[in-house]
Amino acid sequence: MTAAAPSVLAAPAPAPEINWTFLLLGFAGMVIGQFMAILDIQIVASSLPQIQAGVGASADEISWIQTAYLIPEVVMIPLSGYLSRLWGTQKVFLVSCAGFLVMSIATGMSSSIEAMIFFRALQGFVGGAMIPTVFAVAFTAFPPEKRVTASIVMGLIVTLAPTVGPTLGGHLTEWLSWRWLFFTNVIPGMLVLFLVGRYGNFDKSDPSLAKGFDWAGLGLMATFLMSLQFVLEEGAKNDWFTDDMILLLAVVAAITGPAFIWRSLSYRNPIVELRAFTNRNFLVGVVMTFTVGAALFGGTFLLPVFLGRVRAYSASEVGTTMVVSGLAMFLTAPFAGRLVRTVDLRLLMFGGFMMCAWGMWDARLVTEDWGFWEFAGVQAVRGCGVMLAMIAAQQVTMSTLPPEMVKNASGLVNLSRNVGGAFGLAILNTSLTQNTALHMSELTQNIPVTSAGMHAMVAGMQERFAGSVDPAGAAMKAVYGMLYRQATTLAFGDAFAMLAIACAFAAVVTLLSRPVKAPAGAPPVEAH
Repeated sequence: MTAAAPSVLAAPAPAPEINWTFLLLGFAGMVIGQFMAILDIQIVASSLPQIQAGVGASADEISWIQTAYLIPEVVMIPLSGYLSRLWGTQKVFLVSCAGFLVMSIATGMSSSIEAMIFFRALQGFVGGAMIPTVFAVAFTAFPPEKRVTASIVMGLIVTLAPTVGPTLGGHLTEWLSWRWLFFTNVIPGMLVLFLVGRYGNFDKSDPSLAKGFDWAGLGLMATFLMSLQFVLEEGAKNDWFTDDMILLLAVVAAITGPAFIWRSLSYRNPIVELRAFTNRNFLVGVVMTFTVGAALFGGTFLLPVFLGRVRAYSASEVGTTMVVSGLAMFLTAPFAGRLVRTVDLRLLMFGGFMMCAWGMWDARLVTEDWGFWEFAGVQAVRGCGVMLAMIAAQQVTMSTLPPEMVKNASGLVNLSRNVGGAFGLAILNTSLTQNTALHMSELTQNIPVTSAGMHAMVAGMQERFAGSVDPAGAAMKAVYGMLYRQATTLAFGDAFAMLAIACAFAAVVTLLSRPVKAPAGAPPVEAH
């Protein structure tokens, strides 16, 4: 009779020990790099007139300082996931940061608009890899119970950078010169290179991915994304499809977009892995991130433009007014982190989007006298809402994906936010142009020819301009300017209302998704 073998329970494999010093310092370096890359999208927003004068550019050319940065960037953001698997996250980030610094210096030293646009395009392309790689590290290098904290840090960067960009840019231009908008990247960039180079070795490369590289997929992706971004950036200025170039690129995007999706789904080694969209939480999170991008960049776009056009604020005055939103986001972040661990994420996204809608809806009542204090409450409510919605959307999107999908998925998430912002800006720009003309027509039609008040105003203006060559013409021009300013203000009110309605719609959509579990390592959340 043989003795029964003792039953031995296999002990679970111990979790790999984490060197927290290396992890935190390396991650901090990457976060600084991500902040620089996102900041540089908006840092020029309040200083475009000074740059225009400095390089002798026309009004049409100067807008390309921002467009040239954004168009190549949207190609690198999804591509970075493949590159970080091929070469390793550390190497990709170091090359991206070094190229970003060189192009920043070259852009700041440019003496012509053509050179500046060229270097800005390269700056956006090489710097684009610094944005999504941070997301991938946060969801792969950190243990589950610490990922919410890392997510909060990223949420702060993503929301604060475009908000404080006009503030920082306006003050730098006033204190030093517009060239320092780009030179200011050098010192933090050197710190990033040191920290990531010394402490940022988070994963291993996989050289086997170089075999069978999908050049056709890369070409289709680049053509599709660059065409789409150009249409969205330039469409409103060029009256959309009445412009031959906009129409041509829209057709190109409509053809290459489906072709790229087919290629990605059928090729054995695709540039971008689209299987993540089969995860329902990821799909819902991407849609929400798209909407967050529209709310974030849309709100950040409308306010500086209003203050510049209607109030004639200087760059530094615009920056000072914008700081309230950034401060609200910063103060909201710790509370958002606690709520993410205890509240159904659907409700958190709902609350965040409704706060955005509330702030934007209040702003629909804007008048031409609104300034810092009138916008303070609007910005505070919107800033809190954007932060809540952003952090909750990040958790919904990334927390249920398997680790091997995270790098590609992080590129898709960041791409959705940027494209959402581009869609938002395109719609808002078109709305401003069309509604300004509509309100101008309504205002002029509602003034009777026999209006005694208008005749008295014109007469008073003529007396004021009595010393000019044409007092009557100067008076009519001044009256037209007053009416146009009022029409512009009404158009901004319409744009704020449109953004509010979009945010409220997104809030309702979040409630239609499945119950979302609390992040791993956090207390369980009951479905509501």
